This record gives sequence, structure tokens and C-alpha cells, in this order.
Amino acid sequence: MPAHGRVRLPAGILKISEEWCIPQDAADLEIEGAPEGTTLRAADGFTGRAMLVVEKARNIRIRNVTFDGNRAMLERPSGLPPHDVPFSRHTKASAILLEGASGITIEHVRFQNVAGFAVLASSCKGVTIAAVTVEDSGSRNEKGRNNATGGILLEEGVEDFAVVSSVFRRVLGNAVWTHSNYRSPRNARGRIAGNRFEQVGRDAIQIGHATEVVVENNTGFLIGWPLEVVDVEGGGTPVAMDTAGNVDHSAYVRNRFEEINGKCIDLDGFHHGSVRRNVCINRKTADGYPFGHFAIVFNNSNPDMQSEEVRVEDNLIDGAKFGGIFLIGSRHVVARNQMQRLNLAGCTENAAQFGCYYLEGEPDLLRSGIYLGRRAERPAPAVENRIEDNTISGYRMSTRCIAAAPGVSLAANRIARNRCSDTEDGWKGSRTTKP
Repeated sequence: MPAHGRVRLPAGILKISEEWCIPQDAADLEIEGAPEGTTLRAADGFTGRAMLVVEKARNIRIRNVTFDGNRAMLERPSGLPPHDVPFSRHTKASAILLEGASGITIEHVRFQNVAGFAVLASSCKGVTIAAVTVEDSGSRNEKGRNNATGGILLEEGVEDFAVVSSVFRRVLGNAVWTHSNYRSPRNARGRIAGNRFEQVGRDAIQIGHATEVVVENNTGFLIGWPLEVVDVEGGGTPVAMDTAGNVDHSAYVRNRFEEINGKCIDLDGFHHGSVRRNVCINRKTADGYPFGHFAIVFNNSNPDMQSEEVRVEDNLIDGAKFGGIFLIGSRHVVARNQMQRLNLAGCTENAAQFGCYYLEGEPDLLRSGIYLGRRAERPAPAVENRIEDNTISGYRMSTRCIAAAPGVSLAANRIARNRCSDTEDGWKGSRTTKP
């Protein structure tokens, strides 16, 4: 492999038995498949971190190639790495591994049957992944659940990245994911936009330990399926748009997801950001979502952040197993959201069937439209928030519209002009919260 220039790969299927490494001093190099089609296929005895490895190189373009990971032969049961070990030192049999590289473009590439990640970028700068297709990829752990692999992972402080205009089908783990270990740099300045997700076993999109990331105009269907691969034991509740670590100055805007067997949006570690004009629709009854949850959940697992100053505005939630929004923290704005068909489980009347009592002494938790909590991972009572002009309907929502945990005062928040109504058969009523 030369270090510079253009490489046109031969047509047909090329079997790879070990890592194909780009020279570390490579720069301004383009690798392109043949017009007739080029498939790089992992051999049955393939060993290595990835089929193609790019370390410390710069300005590399990879295009018009198919990577076939031969998952049927190479998948090995494997769990998540230890908390202080990056995936680049743990996961085997990925398609492309980027480490310490810069100026990388991957476009019009197909990834199929990959046991590890389609693309794993670690400690890189300037990574653009555009118009790729990822299908039938990811591995399982010893219990047969997904181990988060299969999609695109940007970890350990990737900066200036984009994943756009791509398609993800039948990915066992997370489809697009940013992640860094606690003591590593956060990922920064990214855009995840215009992608399509179809049947993902974990999260369609997860923004982990990052700053200045925009997630916009993505669509998805069947998040949290197939049921048997959901990581029940590891707490891997599927989410359409998930958050982890410390995430700020980021935005989830104009995304649309349908049939989510979990949460619509998880804001664990999210602060000083916005969630606007997103749509999440579930059309089944409660028993159709075994891992169903609140639609939007605030949390604060990371000790370096406080849940504050998040704007949740103009979102549509149609169908949630439990409540619409679980809210902690302060100075948030929750406004003009339309939430309908909430509490499909009928909590707490159906407590035995759906486990409606999550915390002792808090019967309103899972049955309220918006629940003002006193804590999540850490204490963070909901105070000084604005909850205004929301439309909230569902099972007994006229009387269970907005509630607070013991010790949390509704009066400590501005709650005004929210329209609350019931939609279930045989129970009619409505009310409007006043200033």
C-alpha cells in the first residue's frame, strides 16, 4: 500500500486474513473500489482488530467499497470492556479502525455482516462518514444479548466529526455512538444528520461524553428489536436518542422515530442544550413494548455535571408506556410539547401487570404526564423550571397531568397554561393549569 496518491482496488472479492494497515506516514491517500464493484471480505480465520487499520495517517479517503465482515464465522461472545479500557483495545473483527488519524473521509461504503464495529474512530480529528450503509452487524455477549457493537463508534475525544445521509439496518448494538472513558477527552463538534435507522437492538443514536454535537433530521423505526438481543441484564434499555457522560451545548432537533421499545430521549448527563421539534410515535398497546419507559427522561449519572438549562420545546410524543417527561434539576424550559396517549400501561391500576410502582412512596412516578423528581442517580430536586403551554393527554391525565415527588414543590416551578385531558375509553375529563 503506497503512502500517497490513489489506489484503485481490483474488482471482485478480496479475502483478508489479517489487519490491512495503512502506513502511519500516509497522507493525501485515496482508496477506491473498482467501478464493477469491490468487496473486502474477512477470511474464516481472520485475526485482528479490524480489516482496515488507519493509525496516525492524515487526509485519507475511502470510497465505493463493500466490507463483508463474515460475522457468521468470526463472532465470539464478548461483553463490554472494563470501564477504563477503550473499545479500540477491546473489540476485534471490526471493518475499519481509525486511531490518532486526521482528515478521514469514508463515503459510499457498504458494511455488512461485521462482528465488531463498522467504523471505530478513536482519538481522531476531522472524521466524515457519509452515504454509507451498515447492515446485519454486531455481536452478542455470553447471554446472547447485544454487546453494543455493530454500528459506528467515535470514542476517546474525536473532534470535528460528521455521520450523515447513511442507513443502518439490523444493527444489534448502538448504531451511531460517541463515547469516551471518564478521564479521557470529550468528543467535540459533531453532526449526526439525515440518517435512517431500521431495527436497532440498543440505541439508534447515543451521544456520550461530548460537547457541541447536533443531532438533526434523522428518522428511525423499530428501536429495541429483536427482543431477545436487548441487554436486559446490563441495563441496556433501548433509546432512540440517548445521552451519557457529560454532554453540553448540544441539540437534538427535528428527528422522527416510530416504534420504540424503550425511551424516546434519554438526557442522562445532558445540560445547557436543547431538545426541539422531535417526534416519537408508538402505535401499539402497552404489552407491545416489554421495555417501554417514559418518553423523555432526565438523569445525572456523571458527577461533573448538573441537570440545568435544557430547553425541551415543540416535541410530539404519541404513545408512551408510562409518563411523558421525568424531570429533575433546575432552570429548564419545558414548553409547547404535545404529548398524547401517555401511560399506555394504565398505571397504577395495572400495577401487577406492568410494574407500576418503581419507587416506594412515589405512586405518581410512572403514571404522571410530567413528573418532577427529587433525584435520579444523585439528588437534584426539580426547582425553578418553566413548564408552560404543553398539551398532555392519556390515561387519567386530567388528574395526573403534572405531579411532584415527596419533598418537591410544584410551587417552586412556574407551571402555567398546560392543557390536560383523558383519552381512554370510559374516562373523560380535562383541565388547564393556571399561572
